Amino acid sequence: MKDQVKIAVRPLVEYVYRSGDLDSGFRAGTALTEGTKAHQQVQRTYGEADQKEVYLSAEIPCGDLLFVIDGRCDGLLVEEDGSVVIDEIKSTSGEIPQTLEDTYPVHWAQAKCYAYMYAREHEPARMKIQLTYVQVATGEQRRFQQEAIFAELELFVRDVVENYAPYARMLRDHRITRDRSISGLDFPFASYRAGQRKLAGAVYKVIDEGVKLFAKAPTGIGKTISTTFPAVKAMGTGQLEQFFYLTAKTTTRTAAEETFALMQSRGLQMHTVTITAKEKICFQDQVSCRKEDCPFADGYYDRINEAVLDILTNELLITRQIIEQYARKHRVCPFEFSLDLAYAADAVICDYNYIFDPRISLKRMFAERKSRTAILIDEAHNLVDRAREMYSATLNKGDFLSLQREYKELNAEVYKAAKAVNAFFIQLRKESDANAQITQEVPVQLVERTAAFILAAEEELGSRQDTEQSQSLLQVYFATQNFVRISKLYDERYVTYAEISSREVSMKLFCLDPSHLLREMGKGFRSHIFFSATLTPMSYFRDMLGASPEEDYTLSLPSPFFREQLAVQIEPLSTRYHDREGTKLGLVRRLGQMITDRPGNYLFFFPSYAYMNLVYEAFAAAHAEDANLRLLLQRGDMAEEERDSFLSAFDAGNEGVLIGFAVMGGVFSEGIDLVGDRLTGVAIVGVGLPQIGLEHDIIRDYFNSQGKNGFDYAYVFPGMNKVLQAGGRLIRTETDQGELLLIDDRYLHPHYAALMPDEWK
Repeated sequence: MKDQVKIAVRPLVEYVYRSGDLDSGFRAGTALTEGTKAHQQVQRTYGEADQKEVYLSAEIPCGDLLFVIDGRCDGLLVEEDGSVVIDEIKSTSGEIPQTLEDTYPVHWAQAKCYAYMYAREHEPARMKIQLTYVQVATGEQRRFQQEAIFAELELFVRDVVENYAPYARMLRDHRITRDRSISGLDFPFASYRAGQRKLAGAVYKVIDEGVKLFAKAPTGIGKTISTTFPAVKAMGTGQLEQFFYLTAKTTTRTAAEETFALMQSRGLQMHTVTITAKEKICFQDQVSCRKEDCPFADGYYDRINEAVLDILTNELLITRQIIEQYARKHRVCPFEFSLDLAYAADAVICDYNYIFDPRISLKRMFAERKSRTAILIDEAHNLVDRAREMYSATLNKGDFLSLQREYKELNAEVYKAAKAVNAFFIQLRKESDANAQITQEVPVQLVERTAAFILAAEEELGSRQDTEQSQSLLQVYFATQNFVRISKLYDERYVTYAEISSREVSMKLFCLDPSHLLREMGKGFRSHIFFSATLTPMSYFRDMLGASPEEDYTLSLPSPFFREQLAVQIEPLSTRYHDREGTKLGLVRRLGQMITDRPGNYLFFFPSYAYMNLVYEAFAAAHAEDANLRLLLQRGDMAEEERDSFLSAFDAGNEGVLIGFAVMGGVFSEGIDLVGDRLTGVAIVGVGLPQIGLEHDIIRDYFNSQGKNGFDYAYVFPGMNKVLQAGGRLIRTETDQGELLLIDDRYLHPHYAALMPDEWK
């Protein structure tokens, strides 16, 4: 019996026929893709006998494989003489092909596959194959036709299948090996920790049922292995074809890689790929995907299939270092290489945005594969603010004024388009009698002007080779594209606000409640598992992350540690903004008392850099004579090496006292493990409330209007979440002990006390 290879026409022909260079970054919006409006525009011209979106399929044997290919052709047209034309529609906001020689082989390949499938079933003498190209902005259309008999089409499709077959065989052989290794894989520890079996069982259950899980799993349970192990097991039983491990920080990404490495050391044979941000992994000094600037972009598609086959044949845990090694070997862009690998991998470790951000998400994932893919969302409390950021967009007047000046003599169209946007902001400033303006409507006039700017910028960027000259234009182009994209998502969960000063005017399409869009972007995936130590209160996170009240599960696990491991004290000083100067010296004395009672390594967390710096200076002055004291200070612009150096200073063998001053919600307040004597105590100054400001007040007012406690949603819940994360740095293992000092009188208030974990009370 032949092994079946089920594959849609488009990924099949793309694998075989993609060739040439990586498009420059700005061409992301101009690539020849299936634009819905352009399709509908063409399909409206079809006659009564014509059909659109026609499903076609065929089975094609190839040695020991049986290919089952399918897809929907855009148009099936019937001419007066009864002959049939297969129509494949492609749209672009760039230039459309002028001659047959300018057309793309991959587009002809897609159309010919549909023609073959139709001819195989209906047996016409000849088939006409048509490509219809549409220019989105102008509506201009151009058509190209070829004719073929069935034998020619059959030969063509068999050749496509044979070219894909080596890759298909590699994937098949790997899948057999993978599933065999999963069936023999045991939990990689001698026993389950308290709560671990319950979490793993819940993850397996929701994958089986195809729903969501919201799990509050405190520090020490071992969340990474408790979520990945059941997902691996679900893959072995055929419930999953793939799963994503999403995380917001490098530290948690490393923990995931270490967990997969542990399972592989126990016999697991699984392809795991880590995606690293383009800016971090790019080999060039300046990110530019033009073939003139980057040898790894030049001819990328001519080499990528061999590179993918090579790495998947020889590697399992495909980390950033492994990707870079093979990318240099095959001379391919490491970032695009990682994206191409992600479609073939069993598990993918990456940032949230590859699934949820409409600008970046993995768009080539088809519905059938999605339905057998699970998403594990680590540190899910971070997703609320990240989602607001993904689904919001801002434009600044100053950017367009600069371009207006820069392009006055260079490009009349860019100059005119930038001037029109700048004029909108000038008019807004004239008409406004306040520093802020808030509405609940899309600024239609601005969207129209930015759409015109995008077209002018694309034409200029497409013709200019000088990347330094075009860098500022490119950045504004991306921001403008995002603004137009977000305007199409705008609904009652948004507001538009403008901030106006004598020096600048900015306008933001601000997403207040991201739950609907998170649901939409996550639609089609089999299961979502949201987990964190600090999903408190659970009702808030279920609401904000898009839970279904009827279907989705909630799990709250107790801490696996003993109360005796953690000594908690509350110092009822006011840390409110207007009291900080007055309580500063008392705060310094209390922090000094903490380190005197028990020398060691400490982290002091603050709600803002300004407050942290204020106390740091006072503390340093008060202890200037102490030779046994070392102070470290977090900065907002720390490079990765500086952050590593900060953490490595927390050595268990330190003599005297080491104190790291850090901010809540920053890189040192979550996702780091300073076990044993590496961390003696943690002081948390304040209740973590974000600074009172326009955006948080808008969020407060919105949720008040929805019948909820707006102040809690905008300030209290996000703030206390930062507190819980910072405090969670202290006890990481069964043997850790430490002191937690909470400095603020609000910790004694029942409303705040109710948000603290039991072991803190």
